[in-house]
Amino acid sequence: MELKKPPLIDDEGRRLDGRGPAELRPLHIEVDVLANADGSAYVEQGNTKVLAAVYGPKEVHPRHLGLPDRAVLRCRYHMAPFSVKQRKSPAPSRREIELSKVIREALEPALFLQHYPRTAIDVFIEVLQADGGTRCASITAASLALADAGIPMRDLVAACAAGKINGVLVLDLCDIEDKHGEADVPLAMMPGLGRITLLQMDGMLTPTELKECIMLAIEGCKQIYAAQKEALRERFVRIRKEVEEAEGLEPAEGGGEA
Repeated sequence: MELKKPPLIDDEGRRLDGRGPAELRPLHIEVDVLANADGSAYVEQGNTKVLAAVYGPKEVHPRHLGLPDRAVLRCRYHMAPFSVKQRKSPAPSRREIELSKVIREALEPALFLQHYPRTAIDVFIEVLQADGGTRCASITAASLALADAGIPMRDLVAACAAGKINGVLVLDLCDIEDKHGEADVPLAMMPGLGRITLLQMDGMLTPTELKECIMLAIEGCKQIYAAQKEALRERFVRIRKEVEEAEGLEPAEGGGEA
């Protein structure tokens, strides 16, 4: 007996959480949240919560793993045992190993790795709570953590997914929409350069629907990109105020605007 899919969108175009088809989940971003990391960021996208930390560039151990012409970017994506309703094993799963590779490949085009030969840059991503879209939130957080660490970048990388639920194309799927929808299209890009660094698809879409999903995801990435830049701006405004206070200087005119 085939189980009936739950209604994920009503006749007025409202989804289970009240969003319209083209709306992002509520987004909260913080930068420099870990004192012991070279760079760090925290992203909340709906009920999905992700923490990213960056260490490096640093010497590679053992040394034979280093590359003579560029740095080695190493990413570790991990879901905390308490991040899902049914406790997850803390051991890395096959999916986590795969997503670690996917995230690394989405970030590499944005980095000037050739500036740091024979070194390693480590990116650690911890999913604290999972409600769909963890790979996209992880890419968004990791990109900010790399920028916070001072790694030279061509542009920030923002990521968002679009998909299809109950025959309607929607933006930023939550967990139940991902599980019971017809398709999911995660996309990452450097919005300032207009370059896509990740494009995947799970499910069934017509060529026209796929194109529309890609355009929808790009618009979502642009919104996230604006939030990323604002989070970084707030971080450096805060640093400037701390330096001015430490040196006994008057705050800059314009209320500390960058």
